[in-house]
Amino acid sequence: MVIQLSNKTARRIFLAKQGLSASPSRALTKPDLLQLILDLGFVQVDSISTVERAHNQIIFSRNQTFRRDHLKQLLEEDRELFEHWTHDASILPCAFYPYWKHRFALKEAGLRERWAKWHGEGFDKAFDETYARISDNGAILTREIQKADHKSGGWWEWHPSKTALEFLWHTGKLAISGRKNFQKIYDLSERVIPAHHLAAEVSHTDFVDWACQSAIERLGFATHGEIAAFWNLVSPEEAKDWVSANRDGLDEVEIECSDTAKPRASYALKGLSPEMENWPEPPGRIRVLSPFDPLLRDRNRAERLFGFRYRIEVFVPEPKREYGYYVFPLLEGDRMIGRIDMKADRKAGTLNVTRLWLEPKIRASVGRMAKLDAELARVARFAGVSEIVYAEGWNQGV
Repeated sequence: MVIQLSNKTARRIFLAKQGLSASPSRALTKPDLLQLILDLGFVQVDSISTVERAHNQIIFSRNQTFRRDHLKQLLEEDRELFEHWTHDASILPCAFYPYWKHRFALKEAGLRERWAKWHGEGFDKAFDETYARISDNGAILTREIQKADHKSGGWWEWHPSKTALEFLWHTGKLAISGRKNFQKIYDLSERVIPAHHLAAEVSHTDFVDWACQSAIERLGFATHGEIAAFWNLVSPEEAKDWVSANRDGLDEVEIECSDTAKPRASYALKGLSPEMENWPEPPGRIRVLSPFDPLLRDRNRAERLFGFRYRIEVFVPEPKREYGYYVFPLLEGDRMIGRIDMKADRKAGTLNVTRLWLEPKIRASVGRMAKLDAELARVARFAGVSEIVYAEGWNQGV
């Protein structure tokens, strides 16, 4: 029997799984923060800080009592979290580290083959030298090792330091022990990752099972392609084989899309309720999401569920941008209602709002605009600025 999920129910399920259905004003302790990241699976890290860095904003949009120092402690002191790669650079629970060992092994083979073609034979000698230097002298910033080797006339003159450090990090030999002004500090993995996580081993079968099971748990429902893409750890073929091997524990579901497209055939773990009233109604307030929010990471899935087409335009030439360089999506209740272009000017102490776009059929009612003002005030406080400045015509045409 195929279970039918209405579009509204599907949105509620996904929002609940993504931590966006609980009250954003509830007290968030440090253990709560760790649990939130565990529930999400990962929080993407990005260097752009137009208003706030992505990882901070992702958490803040779910809970506005979030304290940045708690995240730093969990990463750099408690060692409950580590930084590595999913589909992009991310913060992950250290409990997942044994599964990432399979990624390290896969990446090492691929990187060595590609980079040998790129740099020629003997390129990996630089990696051994870098590893030895960190082993002997301790943790180091990219700029520090780069500066030291330029002085000595070493191999850095023909091979960028970042390449060696990134290779050793991607293959698990190094780990990020912290950051200074957002620059990575690299050290040996055994000095960063707790020993019990570092030593733990899982078989390839258990690795694939965990990757697929944990992905569908966090998605609520998914195709085998969506399961594979969640962590970017297994191939679509491996996810497809996992679905076939675990059909007794899965239900077939059809997801009503937001447009007129036919329902999307997917799978869910048995026991997932198709009744909307069994899923929490998300808070009605408006929330500004990061462009890298996990709710929107799979752009096609977000478009099917929310009827919201979102593309980040950082790398799009300015004349070709539809909206702007770094435009923030807006969530209201269980609907994506628009996007806003803004930037924090910390020297001036202002949040400068440039433009607002609302989705078709979304009205700029007095109540909705008041909710947006309230959210922007919260964002401004979080960004450390005291005043919101609206550009002339910022809401023109909404």
